[in-house]
Amino acid sequence: MAEFKIKIAGRVIRVRSLFESTRDYCRAYLTEENPELSVEVTAENLLFEQEQYDEEAREEGFRRRRFTDPFLERTAIQRKIAEFLFDDRVLMVHGSAVALDGAGYLFTARSGTGKSTHTRLWREVFGSRAVMVNDDKPFVRLGAQEPLVCGSPWSGKHGLDTNITVPLKGICILVRGSENRIRRLEPTQALDLLRHQSYRPLDIRKLPQFLTMTQALAERIPLWHMECTMDPQAAQLAWEAMTSQGQV
Repeated sequence: MAEFKIKIAGRVIRVRSLFESTRDYCRAYLTEENPELSVEVTAENLLFEQEQYDEEAREEGFRRRRFTDPFLERTAIQRKIAEFLFDDRVLMVHGSAVALDGAGYLFTARSGTGKSTHTRLWREVFGSRAVMVNDDKPFVRLGAQEPLVCGSPWSGKHGLDTNITVPLKGICILVRGSENRIRRLEPTQALDLLRHQSYRPLDIRKLPQFLTMTQALAERIPLWHMECTMDPQAAQLAWEAMTSQGQV
């Protein structure tokens, strides 16, 4: 067993985990501040998370995988914290978020489209100016005057994340293409995918709040749709469009 405190999206959570390795996984977010919530993982939570992965595999047509208990524990903690933060007007989004010169840009898409590849291109093109916020599950805080994108430990297979919070300046939906093209979207054009990519609480009574929050996200942040290649020029084009700026 391990007990520690982490700070995610400005909130402090005490975690009681089954595995010591979970503390190390969250090491960049450890804090000694007073917690506002406690979460504890049980064996039943691990079973539930495996069942969720099995269901996702059936829906998406993936091969079923049996995950290790430490991995399932990290997923269970992620879910519990996402549920808590949801009531604080914070959404967990499936996407890859990068900060450039202190401003955040979030790229989302169906699984396997190349979100991580695209933000890697940003780091290659812009060098030290570009910092990964989170490569898989960033949190977006809507309660602030300006929406913010926040790092978290749950950063996918590459483990790319930074414990930072930056203003969110744009959200881009990616699709693979034979050439690089980007266009601005109206909120209604992106809303369905944003809702699919955002964490929805288990409590069905919170559905109206989920719909309201995702609509607010779509209305408050500039939205884009991009067909992209794996050429560095894709990052350059995305940056120019999403910031209305010229060459580096």
